[in-house]
Amino acid sequence: MVFSSNVFLFLFLPVFLGLYYLSGQRYRNLLLLIASYAFYAWWRVDFLALFIGVTLWNYWIGLKVGAAGVRTKPAQRWLLAGVVVDLGILGYFKYANFGVDSINAMMTSIGLEPFILTHVLLPIGISFYIFESISYIIDVYRGDTPATRNLIDFAAFVAIFPHLIAGPVLRFRDLADQFNNRTHTLDKFSEGATRFMQGFIKKVFIADTLAVVADHSFALLHPTTGDAWLGALAYTAQLYFDFSGYSDMAIGLGLMMGFRFMENFKQPYVSQSITEFWRRWHISLSTWLRDYLYITLGGNRGGTLKTYRNLFLTMLLGGLWHGANITYIVWGAWHGMWLAIEKALGLNTSARTFNPIRWALTFLLVIMGWVIFRSENLHVAARMYGAMFSFGDWQLSELNQASVTGLQVATLIVAYLTLAFFGLRDFLANRAKPEKTTMQPGVIKAVPGDQPNDIHLPGYTVGIDAQVQPAFWVADWPRYAMRGAVLLMFVASILKLSAQSFSPFLYFQF
Repeated sequence: MVFSSNVFLFLFLPVFLGLYYLSGQRYRNLLLLIASYAFYAWWRVDFLALFIGVTLWNYWIGLKVGAAGVRTKPAQRWLLAGVVVDLGILGYFKYANFGVDSINAMMTSIGLEPFILTHVLLPIGISFYIFESISYIIDVYRGDTPATRNLIDFAAFVAIFPHLIAGPVLRFRDLADQFNNRTHTLDKFSEGATRFMQGFIKKVFIADTLAVVADHSFALLHPTTGDAWLGALAYTAQLYFDFSGYSDMAIGLGLMMGFRFMENFKQPYVSQSITEFWRRWHISLSTWLRDYLYITLGGNRGGTLKTYRNLFLTMLLGGLWHGANITYIVWGAWHGMWLAIEKALGLNTSARTFNPIRWALTFLLVIMGWVIFRSENLHVAARMYGAMFSFGDWQLSELNQASVTGLQVATLIVAYLTLAFFGLRDFLANRAKPEKTTMQPGVIKAVPGDQPNDIHLPGYTVGIDAQVQPAFWVADWPRYAMRGAVLLMFVASILKLSAQSFSPFLYFQF
């Protein structure tokens, strides 16, 4: 089941919300857990057993780590056991096929018989719920959160359906209080419903329309320069509107249930450095990588060269997290390389003035990264890069001309105009605010109740808060007018959804 489906919109969600608000506060977490398991089981019932098993395992490990004491040797052994099992499960389901295929390729090249392995099916959302489980037991070990004895609350945290399949990557320490005591108000529900509709519009109106353009361009055997750039730009916009749309819907659903999740995107395409891009793109993952991988590797404590190494390895492993394909590893290495270069150059990554050259270079580097990220293999990526930078025929090939419609071109233009408008608004709003920096690199100071959304990769000072209320929301009438417009577009999106074929979210595959 996905958010952008009629069965979710007209069956699952209204039934769940009706039962949720009719039940008492005491039973809402249990109802949320049951609904989340039903949501997951809609895909495959058999993998629900694996999901529950991972949850029970980490709940038990958390109790053992907590009982052993903060940062003690026994706690360390329990933590190691928990992480090894979690990563073993993730490694088997996510990388077994890739590993066997790689070994078989080497064996056949020297004349040996290949191994036979039944194809391993990847459970949806496994990367997200494994990472969330690992963060919990590490936080218990570090003393950042006590081990919970409430199995229902912990299981509901891992399974909560708004973010179950594609994030944001949440942490138990940030939601524990909300499971115990959260508010349910009409204003919060209205804010959540609006946010959900905005995400739905992003997905159905923009991302799904651009998907056809990107897919066709990347499939061309002999793309022209125009074909390659069209495909790269279409995928760059598609991925943002698809993934940020899902995050908007997840955050909106959370608000409708009284939860406030962290923001996951902050206009990433206005970035003027790769470092800034990772403060704005998939924030929940970048902060997870910082707190649980970069710091574990040593962070910036081991000298300059080790800091560069740790940055590079963090992004390399972050790329591998996305999937068992050499293209993801190269993509992670690409970003890790530029993070290390910017660190070595001492680049100001919190610029409060707009430099068109720096922005254009950063955007170009991001697009080049997305090409390898989207490509099925290195051959396809090389084909696209070759066409992009041959600067030969800027006309679309006959195959592309026959498939690309005026509506798709118009949607691509609207997508980039939307990015430009909201990016400019974000930049102007942030420039007008006083700059707040951290006390030391790699540490974020947050006021209780704030959403610490301006998250950065380790070793860099933090710049500007993420939550900025646009001026036109101050007065009531523009707010209601905007919500009315969103409602109308949401209805139109539902009609479009009903008329088109199924299009899953891109991050479901990770």
